[in-house]
Amino acid sequence: MKIKEVIVVEGKDDTTAIKNAVNADTIETNGSAINMSTIEMIRKAQQTRGVIVFTDPDYPGEKIRKTIVEHIPGCKHAFIPKEKALPKSGRGLGVEHATADVIRDALKGAQLMDENAKEEITREDLLAAGLIAGEGAKERRDKLGKLLNIGFTNGKQLHKRLMVFQVSIKEFAEAMAMIRQEEDDA
Repeated sequence: MKIKEVIVVEGKDDTTAIKNAVNADTIETNGSAINMSTIEMIRKAQQTRGVIVFTDPDYPGEKIRKTIVEHIPGCKHAFIPKEKALPKSGRGLGVEHATADVIRDALKGAQLMDENAKEEITREDLLAAGLIAGEGAKERRDKLGKLLNIGFTNGKQLHKRLMVFQVSIKEFAEAMAMIRQEEDDA
């Protein structure tokens, strides 16, 4: 599978995993403190070939994602669930631990973020759906992130992520119905 866009990853091990899964070029941020020279490289790649941001499903990965979104509009974003980013043994979490199939699926599902998305889903909707507070909220957010292919977020980030990806009320309601059905069946 050949990827036209340049994939932004955190480090060398991520690049190795990506290249084992697909034919693609990468830019490494070398951690969450992205310097301006790396931002300019990513900007140039976005202008010429397009960019897919593919960072680890953790706090530093989100920090990198946010920094790129602030400086470079129009990038696509790929996500993998935390449980598919765990090493076979030992500790850690990251793209480098994902299988080639998981990486390919995430890249196929890469989505464009639109920072100017108009708000439709409210925080009250999230509270009513049991996504922000209460028992099971974290698990529901995890399932919602997988169903909508927007990645896992904490309660504070969820609303913004839904807006950034322009998730419609209909898509949100359908995903929540699936989650509720699964909970009722359990």
